[in-house]
This record gives sequence, C-alpha cells and structure tokens, in this order.
Amino acid sequence: MNKEMSETLTRVGPGTRMGELLRRYWVPALMSSEIAEPDGPQVRVQLLGEKLLAFRNTDGRACLIGEFCSHRGVSLYFGRNEENGIRCAYHGVKFDGDGHCVDVPSSPQSCARMHIKGYPCIERGGVVWAYMGPEGQQPELPEVEWCTLPPEQVFVSKRLQYSNWLQAMEGGIDTAHVSYVHRYEVDSDPMHQGVKALDYIKADGNVIFEIERTPFGLSLFGRRNGEPDSYYWRITQWLFPWFTLIAPFGEHALAGHVWVPIDDHHCWAWSINWRPDRALSEEELEAMRAGKGIHVEYEAPGSFVPAANRDNDYMIDRVAQREQRSYSGVFGFSAQDYSLQESMGPIQDHEAERLLPTDKAIVMARRMLNEAALGLEQGEAPPALDSQAQRVRPAGVLLPREQSPLAWARTELADSTRKPVFSL
Repeated sequence: MNKEMSETLTRVGPGTRMGELLRRYWVPALMSSEIAEPDGPQVRVQLLGEKLLAFRNTDGRACLIGEFCSHRGVSLYFGRNEENGIRCAYHGVKFDGDGHCVDVPSSPQSCARMHIKGYPCIERGGVVWAYMGPEGQQPELPEVEWCTLPPEQVFVSKRLQYSNWLQAMEGGIDTAHVSYVHRYEVDSDPMHQGVKALDYIKADGNVIFEIERTPFGLSLFGRRNGEPDSYYWRITQWLFPWFTLIAPFGEHALAGHVWVPIDDHHCWAWSINWRPDRALSEEELEAMRAGKGIHVEYEAPGSFVPAANRDNDYMIDRVAQREQRSYSGVFGFSAQDYSLQESMGPIQDHEAERLLPTDKAIVMARRMLNEAALGLEQGEAPPALDSQAQRVRPAGVLLPREQSPLAWARTELADSTRKPVFSL
C-alpha cells in the first residue's frame, strides 16, 4: 500500500475521500442508554473528525447536532436541554434536534442565519445511528442480525481505541492471529470453554484462506486441519465498510464488531454478542458485563476507556507470559488485540509492512475501500447499500477434505438467519 492509498483509507474528516464514503452509511454514534432520558444530560460525541452533541429531546427522539453555538462558538454541552432543543447558556440561542436555530432572544429575525449541523438519527439494537451524508441519499436501515433482535437477546459494549480505524478493523478481519495471541486464554474464558474447535485452532497455526467477494463485502474461509478426513473451516464475514462477524465457538453466543472512526487517530470499537433464538442468560450477561470474551473492563464506569490501556502498558504480566498463561503477557481477548494494534502507532506505516499469504483478506478489503472511495469521487454509487445482504451469519464447521467450503456456504448459509447456527 503506497502513501496515497494509505492517506485515502485512513483520513476520515469532512472532505476526505474515506470520510465522504463513510458518511454515506448509517454510523453507530453512541448507545441509546447514554441519552436514556428525555431532556436528560447531553453527551459529547466525535465521529469522522466532527465534534457533535447528542441528546434526547422532550419528545423522546435521539438527536445529533454540532457541538458549538453559531453565535460565539460556545460548547452546547454547557447548555440547557429543554422544550425540544438545546439552549446555549451564554446568550440563550436555541437549536432544535435538527440543528435549526429556533430562538435568538436578542435578535429574533436572525434565526435563519444561525443554523448548525444536524444529522438524522435512528435507533436499532440499543444503538443510536446517524446519517452524516448528503441530504436525500440515506441508505436503507442496517439489517445486521443483532440490530433486528429483541433487547434481551443482545449485549452491546464499546471501547475507545487509540489507533486509526483501519488497523483496528483489519484486526477484526484477520483470524490467523487467533492461533497465537489468544491461544493460552481461550480454555479459561467462560465464553469459549468446552469447545472442540479450539483444539484445531491451537494445533494448526498455518491457516490457509479462501476469500469470496460478495454483495455485502467479503466472506473469509479459514482452513485448519481437523480430523484425519476433514478440515475445520472458520467462516467469517466483513460487511462493508466496518462490520466484522466472528465464527461462533460451540454453544456460545454469536459475536461481531463495528469499527467506527472518531478521527484519524482514534476509533470506537463496538463489540456485540447475541443469541438468535433466545434471551441471553444471566450467566452470559454477567460474564459480558465483567469484560469477558470480546468485551472489556473499564477504567472507570461510563468512561469507555479500558482498564488495561497504553498508560499502564496494558497491565502486561511477564511472569504469566513466561508460564504460558498469556501468550503476549496481556490478559483479555480485546486487550490482547488492541495492545498490538495500538503499538503500531496512531496510523501504521503501511509502506514499511511486508504482507504474507494470510493477509489476503486485508489486501482485498483495502482495495475495495480504495476503489469505492475513488469511485464516489467520480460520481459512482457506494457499494453494499442493500441492507438485506447484511443478514448473514458466520460459522465454524468440519467438512470432508474434498468438499468446497464456498459451495457449502452458498447452500447452508444462504439466508442463514433462518437456519440453525453452525458451530463446533
């Protein structure tokens, strides 16, 4: 990846190629619970390099507007959320949930020239989603499976990551690393225990990939040795532009991520577990709330900053590393991932990397993102806007060595949300 392509994929502010592309999709902005009450406290939100303010208005609608008052630039975080709008605490200028100025006490005739940004919002899966693109170009609502299920079947968390969104997301695409960085902890994690597939993953670090380009993005087929007459296939998906799905382990919940840029150097890593057929059990919820599996423990309640972070070297334990209780010395699946991704720097030096065959999916995703960003600049429609194509599931399955996993998936994972979960 040369410097120009790296710049295209990692710069996300207004007017940048990638920034303009990502604004054409529904953006996960914040959890619905962060603005739980009508007329409750407003929340600062930064997305794609823009500083914004989220609030729930008097009528209960989730709203997202520019953070700063158009009069003198004061932050509306210090304003009053009341009567279906935010009133600036400095001079009383008021904005509604669409960013329209509705009152200028000292100059009522000035309202028309005082508007600020306002973005349409919807709520699905316990998440407030915003559309930040051109008016009249809103895509269909997201249809990733967890968005469509009752609340009791879904658990959503998020964390702050100190790296560009691309290298974070590429970690979600890359399943080859599971045989290494996670190998010593999978047996003890409550969301992975008693799973036969872990034996295959730990025994065979030489994963071989087949990749299929699809209407939603990419299907990734990772092959490891299974039984003498079979291969173990982990089938995962990258849903353009920022969703990744994780193949289930045994009878545990399905899982996935969303990787959302805050700015060029930070991103939100959303983590989701869900059960398609039943409510999550209290035991499952307890583990998720405690930061097990793909979730994290926070430094402070509501901070979304992981307790293991760059300021404390991710609580690395060299004794545990030496004793083979943790491969990297860092504990927690997410911490093991983001500690390495953040170690690359805020934006990885892509020109210096030397890719390997296991990076095939990453290369393809980069090309698709780059093609889409350049295409949009030339007036082409963004890809993967058909939300129905998002209704796919990952799988873990043993197949006879002569059987094609792509053919199997086209049969068994077609309209997969209507079929049983395949896992080992």
